[in-house]
Parts: sequence; structure tokens; C-alpha cells
Amino acid sequence: MSKSETVQEFYKRIGDEKATERSIVNKDAGRFNVYRRNDYLCKSYTPYNRRDFYKISLIIGKGTLYYANKGIEINSDALVFSNPNVPYAWETLSPDQLGYFCLFTDSFIDTSQRIHDSPFFRIGGDPVYFLSSKQVEEVSAIFEKMLCEIESEYIYKYDLLRNYINLLIHEALKLQPADSYFRHSNASERIVALFMELLERQFPIDSPDHILQLKTAADYATRLSVHVNHLNRTVKKLTGKTTTEHIADRIVREAKALLKHTDWNISEIAYSLGFEYPAYFNNFFKKQTSEVPKAFR
Repeated sequence: MSKSETVQEFYKRIGDEKATERSIVNKDAGRFNVYRRNDYLCKSYTPYNRRDFYKISLIIGKGTLYYANKGIEINSDALVFSNPNVPYAWETLSPDQLGYFCLFTDSFIDTSQRIHDSPFFRIGGDPVYFLSSKQVEEVSAIFEKMLCEIESEYIYKYDLLRNYINLLIHEALKLQPADSYFRHSNASERIVALFMELLERQFPIDSPDHILQLKTAADYATRLSVHVNHLNRTVKKLTGKTTTEHIADRIVREAKALLKHTDWNISEIAYSLGFEYPAYFNNFFKKQTSEVPKAFR
């Protein structure tokens, strides 16, 4: 199953072979890294996906950020906050892509910092802030200090890097968020396409230990950062079927494949498909197919 992009996958995508070694704090304290954007290839399009890390970017260059049902053009220097809960795509609109970015995992941040509650990282918050030339200088200086510190031998450098993250957040708190989001002209089609893509990416189930992560319409709405009622209305309007019907149909198809082509017992199949008890799976399968799983097998 395709899932959120991990830190290691990100390092591989940008071609930083030494990043993992450089970014390890220790096995329990998470990861942190910082880059100049022009040191690594900024692809013309980064696919719509979630990441399993936080990211703060100073973008000097033009491009468009796409979320589930809206987007924003970055047409001047901007500070952008990304978090593991909100999927997004990035499309460059100018050849020169300068600036900086840092990324860090949840465990890198002290729990007392409550980063999840900040207006930049929570779902529905404001992730984009346009900067003046003076503000670009100030934010750039913080990133340069990060770049210097991560290469240092200072024993407390990761505490200092956490402070720099806080400093970036406080600089953003002084700013006004961008209010120039646009609705896609085909927003409904985009939401449905993203829902169907996300649904399909849950499969195939390739191990009895692999448990289906997204089981309900609310799960998908959360992952897509839209209200569940809006998702349900849009999917029903464009496809003629409810979100729940699409999910059920796909689970049934996967259940049939597992029953036919694996030697897993029915309890293992039920568990991998997100059913807490085999009886729940039996009832679901019979309702959808008029057969119990054992008879179908």
C-alpha cells in the first residue's frame, strides 16, 4: 500500500544519501534536517500526498500549492508550514527556486511545545505567509544558523535547533496569513479523484499483519482535510454512489481476492480488512454478496 512519504523516502527522492546519518538525534528523539532549496532538485511537480514529518519552507520562487479542494499561488516570497495531517502537492511556476526548508518528526519536538495546537500546523489552519524583503532577510538568517548548527559538534545543538524552530514560529505569529486561496474550477472532480486514488492506494493487502488504515468516510475526509458531509455530498453527486458504498465495494473486492488467492484463515482476513471480530466480517460479506466467506472460498 502506498502511504505517507517517510523521512527516509524523502531523502531518497531528493538524492541526499548522507541525510539519514546526519539527521539522527538518537533512536528516541526523532529527526531533524535543514537544506537550501537550490542545493537539491526542486521537481516541477511533487505529487499529492501526506508526509510523516513537519516541514517549514522559505520559498523564494513561484509555484502553486494544491490542497484537497483549494490551492494558493506562491507569487512572492513566502513562509510555508506543512504537517503530517494535511496532504498537498506542489507545482513550480518559475525555473529559479531558492530559499530554505527544514523538516522534523513529531518526536523531535518537546511535548511541552504543543506544536500541534499552533495555527500553522493544525488542520484548517493558515499554512502560508507572504514576507517582505526585510522579513525574508530575518527568516533566512535563522535558516543559516540552522545550517551552521547541524554541522557543529556542540553537544546541545539539537536543543538549539528546537529553539530555532520556535523562533520561526514566533516570526510567523507576527505576520498576517495569506488570504488568496482559490477554489479549483473543478473542485468537486478533484475531491472525488483524490478520494478514489486514496481508496485504491489502501490495497492490495499483502500480509495478515497489514491492517486497513482508512475504514470510514470520516477517515477519508480527515485524510483529505475536508468535512465528511462535503465529501459525502460530492462523491454521491458525481458518482451516484455514496462514499460508504465505494469503500464497501472495494473491501469486498479485496476480500474475494484474499479468499481465493491466499491461505490466510478467515480471522486473519477479517483482521487485515479492519474488522475487529470475524463475525463482523462474516455479516458484512454476506450482506454484500449473499454468501458467507467460507462458502465463497
